[in-house]
Amino acid sequence: MKLSIIVPAYNEEKSLAAAIQWISHLLKEKNFSDYELLIFNDCSKDATGAIADGLAKSDAHIRVFHNPTNLGFGFNYIKGVEEARGEYITLFPGDNENADPTLWNVIGAIGKADIVIGYTENTEARPLSRRFISWLYGKILNLGFGLHIRYYNGMSLYKRELVGKALPSTFGFAFAAAILIRLIKSGFTYLEVPIRIQANTETRKTSAFKIKNIISVFKTIISLWWDIMIKRERISNVRN
Repeated sequence: MKLSIIVPAYNEEKSLAAAIQWISHLLKEKNFSDYELLIFNDCSKDATGAIADGLAKSDAHIRVFHNPTNLGFGFNYIKGVEEARGEYITLFPGDNENADPTLWNVIGAIGKADIVIGYTENTEARPLSRRFISWLYGKILNLGFGLHIRYYNGMSLYKRELVGKALPSTFGFAFAAAILIRLIKSGFTYLEVPIRIQANTETRKTSAFKIKNIISVFKTIISLWWDIMIKRERISNVRN
């Protein structure tokens, strides 16, 4: 049972090595030896790429991919699914935000459901503005699709063959929600587990609130709603 962990990294020279060392230590501590770490250097402007290459030289579990241009979180995830060799797939951002023992709540739940969804237990670790946006985003999705999911953009774990059937055409910020919703509305089972995150004291600018990205999110949601709620599209081979 091999696990593929996708690690997107953009300008993470200060945190990438610590992130890889932490997740590697956790897996070894839990005697989980069959895994791979897929680092995607998203055309970083700092030393992220060189650090990733150095980590790969010292650890056979690591593979590194260098994007020629900055292609975004969604692209890195979807490309990671395509490149993965494991039976199961999850995500661990290169900013090391998820470096907490509760991460094992996600990985350790392999086989308990078709999808394992990690939701942030200590939301106070994030800025109030981000908490509000996440809350509003979740409310819109839950109301629109008749669901009760706690968090749509966290660390979800899937079987590779399963998530491969649900990959969206968008690389935008709604890609994670699009995958989750399509699979859940198709009848696949899911389990929500709490995880804790590390508070990030470094102030970073996010492109999530740019007008073009907000428009992209709403276009994705509307298109998905039309396909699932009106056209009643479902993924085939659902286990009954």
